[in-house]
Amino acid sequence: GDRRQGATRQDTKDLVQQNAIHIETVKKERRHHRLVTEFSLNPRVKLHVLPDKPMSRKPAEVVTEDADFIRAFHKAREEPTKKYSTPQTESQEIGWVSTPLTIADRSDRRFNFNRLSTDVTKHKELALRKGAQ
Repeated sequence: GDRRQGATRQDTKDLVQQNAIHIETVKKERRHHRLVTEFSLNPRVKLHVLPDKPMSRKPAEVVTEDADFIRAFHKAREEPTKKYSTPQTESQEIGWVSTPLTIADRSDRRFNFNRLSTDVTKHKELALRKGAQ
């Protein structure tokens, strides 16, 4: 007879402890829970706007422009250097500062190799033209 009472007390104690743990967990979740209400678009997903069927007789809807949505859409399409002040991934760190260290001088022939015609290139160009005919 005593064994059963001990067993039920142990079971109820476990239930009470489990309930206390559950209550504590819920309180902790509520304490740390933050509601994120700002909407943002995923820049990796393409948006496809499909027109109505040509023969449909549905009247055109009047769509009011939502300035916040348009701003969020344009923000999502920006490049990472304009969106964030610092790189978010290690891959972004590699090309984060992409401005050249020196200004390219187009008049300096040492660094600017435009397409020039020489006697060798003229000869090869004539040979290629004759071969194509």
